[in-house]
Amino acid sequence: MKCAGCVATVEKRLLACEGVKAASVNLLTERATVFFEEEQGNSLAPQLIEAIAKAGFTAALIDKTKLGSRKGNLESTETVIQDSWFGLTREIIIPAFLVILAIIGHLGLIGITNLPLVGNMYIHWLVSTVALGWIGRPIWWDGLKSLWYRAPNMNSLVGLGTISAYLASTVALFVPQLNWQCFFEEPVMLLGFVLLGQALLERAKGKASQAIRTLINLQPDSARLLVNSANGDLQVPIAVEDLQVGDRIVVWSGEKIPVDGEVISGSSSVDESMLTGESSPVVKQVGTTVTGATLNLTGAITVKVLQTGAETTLARIVALVESAQASKAPIQYLADRVAGYFAYSVMAIAAVTFLIWYALLHAEIVFSLRLAIAVLVVACPCALGLATPTAIMVGTGLGAERGILIKGGASLERIDQLSAVVFDKTGTLTTGKAEVTDVITNDLIVFGRKLIEQTTFKSVVRDIPSSALKILQLAASAEVGANHILGAAAIAKAAELQIELLSTSSSQIVAGCGVESVMSTGEVVLVGNSTWLQEHDVEISQEMLERSQELAQYGKTPIFVAISDPDHTNHNLNLAGIIALRDRLKPEAPKVIRQIMDMGLQVWMLTGDRQETAVAIACQLGLQPERVIAEIKPEGKADAIAKLISTGQIVAMVGDGVNDAPALAGANVGIALSSGTDVAIETADIVLMRHDISDVVPAIQLSRATFNKIRQNLFWAFAYNTLAIPIAAGVLYPNFGISLNPTIAGLAMAFSSVSVVASSLSLRSQKIG
Repeated sequence: MKCAGCVATVEKRLLACEGVKAASVNLLTERATVFFEEEQGNSLAPQLIEAIAKAGFTAALIDKTKLGSRKGNLESTETVIQDSWFGLTREIIIPAFLVILAIIGHLGLIGITNLPLVGNMYIHWLVSTVALGWIGRPIWWDGLKSLWYRAPNMNSLVGLGTISAYLASTVALFVPQLNWQCFFEEPVMLLGFVLLGQALLERAKGKASQAIRTLINLQPDSARLLVNSANGDLQVPIAVEDLQVGDRIVVWSGEKIPVDGEVISGSSSVDESMLTGESSPVVKQVGTTVTGATLNLTGAITVKVLQTGAETTLARIVALVESAQASKAPIQYLADRVAGYFAYSVMAIAAVTFLIWYALLHAEIVFSLRLAIAVLVVACPCALGLATPTAIMVGTGLGAERGILIKGGASLERIDQLSAVVFDKTGTLTTGKAEVTDVITNDLIVFGRKLIEQTTFKSVVRDIPSSALKILQLAASAEVGANHILGAAAIAKAAELQIELLSTSSSQIVAGCGVESVMSTGEVVLVGNSTWLQEHDVEISQEMLERSQELAQYGKTPIFVAISDPDHTNHNLNLAGIIALRDRLKPEAPKVIRQIMDMGLQVWMLTGDRQETAVAIACQLGLQPERVIAEIKPEGKADAIAKLISTGQIVAMVGDGVNDAPALAGANVGIALSSGTDVAIETADIVLMRHDISDVVPAIQLSRATFNKIRQNLFWAFAYNTLAIPIAAGVLYPNFGISLNPTIAGLAMAFSSVSVVASSLSLRSQKIG
């Protein structure tokens, strides 16, 4: 494909296929993404390939199951780029030679005829014939084929221009009585500039796609497989693609880890910066997981293979980046619509230009023809087609290098429109590791006929009353298996104090409320918030409520514990006490909040904590109390985001990508913090590989910079064509005597395409974060 017109043609042919719901074609990556009815299955692929063939192009189905096949596809694409126009070296030499020939031709026109052969027009004709018939054949032949398939492209315009100039000059040479001027040097120089521009464009496009090549090349080609033998384990070389789940492999110091797995022998430190951007090595011991493509630094380790092929972390990152780079920003669809009619419009303008100058204004036929040719060759649909994909490719590639995975062009456009950022509190703004700070007992409840005293929890075991230890024991026992951050804190404190946990006969988790457990002795224990306990007819004194409010004002989360009557004669529940927990803020959180607010965005915090606790934490972060959404159950987070969007806000949701999936999906932009081993988060628009909220700031900055570059590229592409085509048509000639030579028009067209790619590449020099 050569320009945005080709993109529009291919998309139109794909959409005409039965069962196709949507199609997106990318000029830069030369890939099409097709969405189809599920019942069509894989049988649709041959139909799609046939439809593309009828548009004058060839296509093949991409095998995404293995990185090796992608590497092969990439190398194949590079080979095409390297071999096009007779090899990369000749891409520069041949155009330069043509330009020199054309300059020599100009010398003859301006009267310098004493140089050998310069003044001989038959030599000019021979040189231009060879240049167009041999060197220029790929351009005009592709252009004519495109016209035949009713899908004219940039080569159609250039081909028509060069052939028209050549034919007019040939007629002038062999029919001198017409008294036309020969200008064989112009199609030759025009061809030289076009070829030079295309060579520079291919090189620039290669640089734009460097990030995806770097990612794919991270995976080593081979591994050392451990095989059982009579003489013990042997290390056998094996291709990474042939590894199976469960295989054992050995990774020596200084080698890359081939695939995702678990360390079963040895220990080492691993450099994961190539995937996460995190520069500090990570210690890996028996039982810890390792990620493929990371670098083993200090010691030999034996790894059990857990993921292979398309399921590895690297393969999923590559898939995400490829999907992003193949996507379009909605703003691009305007350019695509224009491009669909662009070539036809330019040919019509060229014809009208010739008729007006020759038939109405009675200009010389050669002058009129040269203006029409200038119109044909100055138009640049290529710039329209490259404006968005080059910027997306550079921006997403730059993000991938920094551990920021941006899903695509639509995400970039929504981020540019953001007005508010909502952070989930637990695990995002906080460490996600709550700790017990206080235990307050209720003096009305008797455990085993021992009076429970009111006390404050202390870290020294001997200072803790047995009543407080009993509450911790009940809460920790009830929370076993609940898999909740607050319950984990009680279990951890009980383990620290060496409290023996009670066995339970049953447990039930109530999302957003707490846990209900039945001890093996028959006692019923509730651990949760005050509202939930009161719904179960647990009486909470005003004094205990006030104490819980005091704890909340210090940013602590009060958890109420209730137990049934000790004699088990009925199931009436009584309050045993309160356990206060605190989930500490991440050190970087206040700075991140401040930086986002400095970008002109509102910052909100979403939490299930009670209002007093949430406000206290918000004050520590520098947030306004009115921008705290508290006491939200997990299933209510998406509703809270929807309510905020209904006020007219464009909202980004920042969460851990697991518990917050509905809210991430419901937000205009979902930003998920990844653990570094789980990047296939379907609901997120951006995945932060380092699990570091500091990356939210550069993610927004990079997205904004990329979309601004898309906007600049499209403005330049439209502005260039809007100004250049009328000038080429001669609108300035009557008043200012300014006309555009076809050669200069061709140079301007080539410069326009290259400048769009160069503009996108300038993203790499911008300071992000």
